[in-house]
Amino acid sequence: MFKNLLAIATITVCSLTSGCALASSDNTPKPGGVFPLKPGVYVAKGQECADPANAGIRIYDGKGIHGSATHACVAKVIKKTGKRYSVDQSCIDTPAGEGPRVVARESILIQDALTFVAGEGVKATSFTYCPASELPSWLKQ
Repeated sequence: MFKNLLAIATITVCSLTSGCALASSDNTPKPGGVFPLKPGVYVAKGQECADPANAGIRIYDGKGIHGSATHACVAKVIKKTGKRYSVDQSCIDTPAGEGPRVVARESILIQDALTFVAGEGVKATSFTYCPASELPSWLKQ
């Protein structure tokens, strides 16, 4: 009986104080690939995950980072200094389907597994990972 009362008291305290965390299962891919980033959708600083502008969306698939106007990107690391990567990124230059493949030299600063900065100086833009649960349906992978 004492064990049952203790369990009820623990549940009550946890629910009243929000002091207990329940384990949740994260089945999404872990950080990795060409960059130490979590694969998925990222949005530019100032954008909301639920309603990002097309220009503020980047998708990392472990091979490269693409925007709304490119796909099938593959980044080749040319130089790594600390957390900054200089890469030649090859992408198909259309939103979907066949198109010309273009290569661009890009600078990517990995701040952590959920945040990166594309570009340098005044052209730098910070991007943050969005959990799938916060994305609009048209952007869920």
